[in-house]
Amino acid sequence: MIFKNKSNLAITLSLLLVLMTSCKAVDNANNKQKGAVIGAAGGAILGAIIGNNVGDGNNSELGAVIGGVVGGGAGVLIGRKMDKQAQEIENEIPGATVERVDDGIVITFDEKSGVYFATEKYNINAKSQETLNKLAGVFIEYPDTNILVVGHTDNTGNDAYNMTLSKNRAQAVTNYLMGKGLSSGRFTTHWFGEEQPMYDNSTAEGRSKNRRVNIAIVPDENMVNEAKREAASN
Repeated sequence: MIFKNKSNLAITLSLLLVLMTSCKAVDNANNKQKGAVIGAAGGAILGAIIGNNVGDGNNSELGAVIGGVVGGGAGVLIGRKMDKQAQEIENEIPGATVERVDDGIVITFDEKSGVYFATEKYNINAKSQETLNKLAGVFIEYPDTNILVVGHTDNTGNDAYNMTLSKNRAQAVTNYLMGKGLSSGRFTTHWFGEEQPMYDNSTAEGRSKNRRVNIAIVPDENMVNEAKREAASN
């Protein structure tokens, strides 16, 4: 298990709006996803979600991440709540990589953590269900957060096929979590096919790890407003 606090920056507020600039990318996002307000996140959290191509000139389709910043006491209060939730996820799911990035949380799953996919598959297997059940319990305990699910593939198969496969993986995880009683309004789903590898696709181990779904957890509007009220009253 890895638990990293990458930044003590105050929470980035209001929007995670991923602007897709190419036709292919736009085709891969429905209207909700194009304009989704999911709470908070910054460039660092997005980089942790999509992999190792951030900043190397190969992420033109990504567009821009837009957000505002909440500083001062409200940001500190939000950070404490997110720290607590990250620690609980770490305790519940041994093997998952849990990162505190800016004031969000990024979870990366692989075979060790129990959420993984076989080549060309997107079904939620029995081991994955066990892990997602634990994660859903944490999400229910912390209702004032929104959830971004991002799907990826290895480089087996052609680009178009892998784009659809990554969409199906992200949607399968989203649907499973919603089936555990989580509101659909908390979720935003994106997918990147084989375009954002975190590991070496020339090896079997690397390809296995790239068949992944990342999850980011960010404060929603209720958490932000409550933190502002509490900070103002102190």
